[in-house]
Amino acid sequence: MNKKSYSLMKLYFFLLGGFFILSSLVQAQGSKRRSLLDNDPQVVYTQELTDSETKLMVLKSMPVFATKNGRRKLGYLKANRLVTLEGFTEKAFKIRGEATHAGVAGWVSPKAFEEPEPDFVERMKETYYRQMEVRELIAAKQVAIGMTAHEVQLSLGEPTKTHFRQTKEGVSGKLEFIEYEELKHYEKFKDPLTGQTYRRYTHTTLEEKSKVSVEFTDSIATAIERSTSHKGGPVKVIHRPCRLFW
Repeated sequence: MNKKSYSLMKLYFFLLGGFFILSSLVQAQGSKRRSLLDNDPQVVYTQELTDSETKLMVLKSMPVFATKNGRRKLGYLKANRLVTLEGFTEKAFKIRGEATHAGVAGWVSPKAFEEPEPDFVERMKETYYRQMEVRELIAAKQVAIGMTAHEVQLSLGEPTKTHFRQTKEGVSGKLEFIEYEELKHYEKFKDPLTGQTYRRYTHTTLEEKSKVSVEFTDSIATAIERSTSHKGGPVKVIHRPCRLFW
């Protein structure tokens, strides 16, 4: 292999890698993230959103509860300590950290923590409501503008065709999900000995039954095209993922 061919091959794999980043590395992360949905369906877990451990600084000592509804007090958090955020609802954070008596894992009010960025708590609420909506779409095998490539593939499965384009502005692309059905073809055959007419199998073809094309810019669905045979209502639009601090 000459140097030019080797350089072109390196560029190809670089661009291919860029698209798999756009697709949110579904094969590597999908099984772990899907398994989280087997837990409390009313909780968003941080591992659904990031592979990094998320830390929060305790601003003031507040009680830790065993349930997200504030039942059964487990102790009090220590101020000026870092805790790990494991999940959240629109009203409470599920953390793991140090209480006044020992280690603790439970639910705490967001007011206990220093906001790493302005409007952080409000953005966590927006993220919570968005994730609830995304879960409903995935359960119904539907997609919406504003979903990530990872979420689209959780809903529709592996794409039939993949297209991507990388420029200095970033990566864009399109995923196509095509459903086929087998059609068997026959022809009339007349037996020369008996004169009787039969139907004889000739071949089988794959015919497109329905098609969904999802266009992405920077890993966010920006356009959805469906064939007329595809069952589904109007295309939905949801909020893009909020930019959180992790």
